Amino acid sequence: MRLAVVGTSGEWLAVISAALDNRVRGFVHRSKVRLLHVPVSLEVDRSSRRMRVWRMGRVLRTFGIAVGALETPTPRGRFAITDKLSNFMPSIYGCCTLALSGHQTRLAPGWTGGDRLAIHAGSGIGRAVSNGCLRAVETDMRYLMELLPLGTQVVVHD
Repeated sequence: MRLAVVGTSGEWLAVISAALDNRVRGFVHRSKVRLLHVPVSLEVDRSSRRMRVWRMGRVLRTFGIAVGALETPTPRGRFAITDKLSNFMPSIYGCCTLALSGHQTRLAPGWTGGDRLAIHAGSGIGRAVSNGCLRAVETDMRYLMELLPLGTQVVVHD
């Protein structure tokens, strides 16, 4: 399992985990893990509906995305990529999905797809139309799937 480290306190590492609520951090003792540096991250701007791929302080790529609708907005916060799925329910999620540690706190009435957030292929780019997930075109999703390792941090802001 890979967890994103977002802080330290002595010998303890603050981590992001799907097992915790949004904005809640867990702690793991430094002696119990092997640390790897992930030089890439994603920045999501909900208001401009754009995603930026960062590598060591430099923007590698920027592209349009769809975000959560007004009644089911994409939550703000810092999340991490927990899983990479190819051809998982392609009629709904397209070619590929990057599951995130975050949870949708404002589920649509009748929604049965769970509360986990993800970035997946889909339509509505440039609009606020999803149940909270982020959507990108297939070419951008394939790029992200190839480039980003598990544990990559995803920061969502306005």
